[in-house]
Amino acid sequence: MVDFGRILTAMITPFAHDGTVNYAVAEKLAVYLAENGSDTLVVCGTTGESPALSWEEEYELFQVVKQAVSGKSKIIAGTGSNSTQEAIVATQKAEKLGLDGSLQVVPYYNKPPQEGLYAHFRAISEATALPIMLYNVPGRTSQNLQPETVARLAEVPNIVAIKEASGNLDQASLIRQLTPPDFGIYSGDDSLTLPLMAVGARGVVSVASHLVGKPLQQMVQTFEAGQTQVATQIHLKLFSLFKALFLTTNPIPVKAALKLQGWDVGSLRLPLCEPEAVVVEKLKSVLADLELL
Repeated sequence: MVDFGRILTAMITPFAHDGTVNYAVAEKLAVYLAENGSDTLVVCGTTGESPALSWEEEYELFQVVKQAVSGKSKIIAGTGSNSTQEAIVATQKAEKLGLDGSLQVVPYYNKPPQEGLYAHFRAISEATALPIMLYNVPGRTSQNLQPETVARLAEVPNIVAIKEASGNLDQASLIRQLTPPDFGIYSGDDSLTLPLMAVGARGVVSVASHLVGKPLQQMVQTFEAGQTQVATQIHLKLFSLFKALFLTTNPIPVKAALKLQGWDVGSLRLPLCEPEAVVVEKLKSVLADLELL
């Protein structure tokens, strides 16, 4: 069984003041995350502003992060695309770098039917030996990867997990019912981690773990140990942070929160933009309440 752990951080991409990728800060942040609760780092996913990165920048980030956290954390490369051939090429390059897995998002904008989705992911899996995590996020892609399609894909040896971000607990339950026990289900929403674990999820691909990685680890570990009341207390304590980090489009709030903590992560690439003042003030309040400033 491929084990990516419980807390996977969807890592942001820092930028320098001239708009280029700040690889030095990326290296420091990766080490910090690996030492503060993250079992695996997901590099160049949506939280990493992958739509605004070039493939050359992404490959450089993969290498920088791999070198920084070798032996401390696994690395999953965001190499998905709405072009099957482009995803294959990107994933093969990531494999040559010696990374630990690939995150493959449901193709966006072209909105393929379920059979097209199956063929897309199957073609990528056959072109690489890397373990693949599917990524279902219909709010961004406009297409939902149905549980029955996930079950078919789970039969493919190197398709080993799904980041489930439909927000639908019934869908997660059905995926768990239809797939083998060793097929990993990960929440794609911090606020749904604990509810999804109650129906068989393994953990979360998290945004909040940039800020509260260790408490998140404690939450999932206590739940697994049967200390459900303790896990619920942690969830409720962090709930305001979970919601604040999605007051506007991710990763705008988490980058603002990291700046408030003193991280030089830079701005965002257009078409994303800086948060409104009301969002920053809310983040300040939530972070202060959690003693994170």
